[in-house]
Amino acid sequence: MPVPASIRRAKITAVGCYTPPKIVTNQDLEKLIDTTDEWIYTRTGIRERHISEDGVATSDLAIEAAKEALAKRGLDAAAVETIIVCTVTPDMLFPSTACLVQDKLGAHGAWGFDLVAACSGLLYGLTTAAQLIGTGSQQRVLVIGADTMSRIVDYEDRSTCVLFGDGAGAILVEASEEGEEAGLLDFDHEIDGSGGSYLCMPAGGSRKPATHETVDAREHFVHQDGRQVFRYAINKMQEICESLLERNGLTIDDVDLLIPHQANRRIVSSVGERLGLPEEKIVINIDKYGNTTGGTIPLAAHDAIADGRLKKGDLVLMAAVGAGLTAGGALWRWGY
Repeated sequence: MPVPASIRRAKITAVGCYTPPKIVTNQDLEKLIDTTDEWIYTRTGIRERHISEDGVATSDLAIEAAKEALAKRGLDAAAVETIIVCTVTPDMLFPSTACLVQDKLGAHGAWGFDLVAACSGLLYGLTTAAQLIGTGSQQRVLVIGADTMSRIVDYEDRSTCVLFGDGAGAILVEASEEGEEAGLLDFDHEIDGSGGSYLCMPAGGSRKPATHETVDAREHFVHQDGRQVFRYAINKMQEICESLLERNGLTIDDVDLLIPHQANRRIVSSVGERLGLPEEKIVINIDKYGNTTGGTIPLAAHDAIADGRLKKGDLVLMAAVGAGLTAGGALWRWGY
């Protein structure tokens, strides 16, 4: 919903990212499974992805991304009041990855929590941060989208293992100055739990704890009904983007940049075509990273800033769809 004028606006002031140095190309995957570079690229737009080495966990990626964001802002970790880690691959079920990040980062005095909304998680985290700042209770919130998807993909399933990579992005959200235009303008989030089975990890929770049977059945890996997710993603992202623009009296021509979740190049391109948005106004970098789940939007923003495509004052439309099924969109006036 539109941010009321009476609510203090929250703006984005820094973005930091981190990807593991190890790169796995489509040609590398040809040696592991029955696939080809052409098959992968034509269906997904992916050429390579970053993969964490053994012993490297989600919190490790998150911390490096957070350090870069804070360094860009010239802040010490002690300045952070809240940490929200958006992930589906926590280091462990508990304690939360946010607790691990807070300790290793040295953000003493900060509180925080994990947020689970799969590929929509980063957007949900940004909106949550903006609401915390809007109440006046918080001044500075660090939102981190981080996932080591390589830990939960089945390298015997060519339909899913080619899609994902590891990576993290940290976005610093702070209170806007009085009268400042930069910040969150509006958001629209929703879930449809009836589609939860289309993209899930069947075992490992309280319904199906780990047993020999669940391990043998490979139920601790990502399972996806690609057709259902593909169709839902295109339709829902288009619907949410159009709704946000309409209720704010805007048209697609007012948008300077669309930063979508990077699930599949065909999905992103289809959404752009339906919206009537030229490709130069859409960030697509899935070819370099694959689907990093919580990390895709900050990685896309990070690259857009580096390329000079994202600048202070730009009207930015963000959109995502993920397991759950979750969906979301947000309008931001870029803050730096």
